[in-house]
This record gives sequence, structure tokens and C-alpha cells, in this order.
Amino acid sequence: MNPSIGPLMLRALILSLGLWASAPASVQAALELVMVEEAGCVWCARWNADIGPIYPKTEEGEAAPLRRIDLREDLPEDLELARPAVFTPTFVLVQDGVELSRIEGYPGEDFFWGLLGRMLEQAEGGTYSEGDAEVTQP
Repeated sequence: MNPSIGPLMLRALILSLGLWASAPASVQAALELVMVEEAGCVWCARWNADIGPIYPKTEEGEAAPLRRIDLREDLPEDLELARPAVFTPTFVLVQDGVELSRIEGYPGEDFFWGLLGRMLEQAEGGTYSEGDAEVTQP
């Protein structure tokens, strides 16, 4: 054993690793909702009016904070999408930067919350299968 690491420090390290491994997935892996948008997008404006102001105050907003990116700009290096976004808005649920599922288009407030809730449940339960929560541009 390294003399600079005492038995007490070693036990504390082992305990903290054990706690981390047993922590909920939401603590271990950061979820984000990435909104791909572009200037002049009518459906983006509608989402911004219907959902934008309240999203950060909701349970969904706390579980998956919103991150906005522009369709016409290069994809940030810390994001890995299954395929490029084509429609705006496209909402991509990512975990540690990797796409889990997406909603293409804005289907209206009622459908949006239902689809997002389903995506978050699948992410928590690890039951995601590609295409489960997709919709197309209205």
C-alpha cells in the first residue's frame, strides 16, 4: 500500500466509488434536450411561445435542460447524433452528448409533452429503441 494513502482514506475512496455506482442514472449521466432550430422557423416560434417560457420550470426541464443549436451551424463537437437534423424544430434527447431519441417537428403542446415524457421514461428505464418517439414535421 502507498504510505501516503492511509487505510481511512482508502476506505473513504472505496465508499465514494460504491455510492457513485449505486447512484441513479440521472445523476451518473447528464440528460439534455437539444433543440435544433433556425431563424424564420414558424414551428420554432410556436414552440417558443407555447413551451419555451415554462420548460425550465417543469420536471422535464429539470431532468433534461434545454440546449439550443442552429441547424445551419456545425454540430458542436460534444454532440453525437444518430443522423443529422433535417427539420426544425428537432428535439433530440441526449445522454452525455449521445442521442437517445428525437422528436422531429413540433406536434403541438399536448403531443410534445406526451412524447417527451415517454422519451424521458425510456431513458430512465433503459428501454430506448431507435425510432420510438419520433414524429414528423406537421
